[in-house]
Amino acid sequence: MAARAYWQGQIRLALVSIPVEIYTATRSGASIAFRQIHEPSGKPVKYEKVVPGLGAIDTDEIMKGFEIEKGEYVLLDQDEIDAVKLESKKTLELTRFVDAGDIDVLYYEKPYFVVPADDLAEEAFIVLREALKRTKKVGLGQLAMRGREYVVSLKPCGRGMVLETLRYADEVHKAQGYFRDIPDAKPDAELLELAEALIEKKSGDFDPQGFHDRYVDALKGLIERKRKAKGRKIIEDKDDGGGRSGSNVVDLMAALKKSMEGGATTAAKKAPAKKPATRKAPAKAPAKKRA
Repeated sequence: MAARAYWQGQIRLALVSIPVEIYTATRSGASIAFRQIHEPSGKPVKYEKVVPGLGAIDTDEIMKGFEIEKGEYVLLDQDEIDAVKLESKKTLELTRFVDAGDIDVLYYEKPYFVVPADDLAEEAFIVLREALKRTKKVGLGQLAMRGREYVVSLKPCGRGMVLETLRYADEVHKAQGYFRDIPDAKPDAELLELAEALIEKKSGDFDPQGFHDRYVDALKGLIERKRKAKGRKIIEDKDDGGGRSGSNVVDLMAALKKSMEGGATTAAKKAPAKKPATRKAPAKAPAKKRA
């Protein structure tokens, strides 16, 4: 079954309109879902829509309301909300282009794949994609989806493009409030070299397949052990936090050097391969003296 488009509309660049569809680029990872259970009966707990003084009500009687004063609401039907006119519901107008590095990572929210809606849209779609590649720019605009309007970015991605929703400025905390107490000091040169060497040692290509949710695996293991224990309580030993305590001061130099020991051991194993070649040179010197 083909994926269903999350949004359909057009990208507008000046007088050029490109019909497109966007699709969710991510999905929720593995998780363990728990139900609330009434222990004495072993039955799941259910929730009902309740009005104070009236009790349980039918969901068909529920409307959306905005409180304008204490206890006073403006009631709206869903079709009234859906009828609100906003051009960005169907059109993403690219109003600015910026360097990708100009957008702080804190603003990025969620990615979507963007594809041309039909064959007729392909040429203009490809032209825009390649123009963004060559200029190394990211397009910005606003787009209304599912009940709110987002700031979005548009960038090339393989044969297609990726649209990412961005947070508004008032949704991002100012970093200064959290970082101001960190001293503005230069690190020790030797410590810095060790840290850089450790980073280099552990550097490599990003492989998302190399990571998985170990907490989910641990919960699955707990559930299986609990099932076999037939209700007996199971508490695993608590992690001691790697031996760290609030009063202990970590010797950073020693810790970094110990972290590098694996690399030093590897280098030592490779060294003997070069020693035979080094020993051959001095062997000729005594022969000349005898002559």
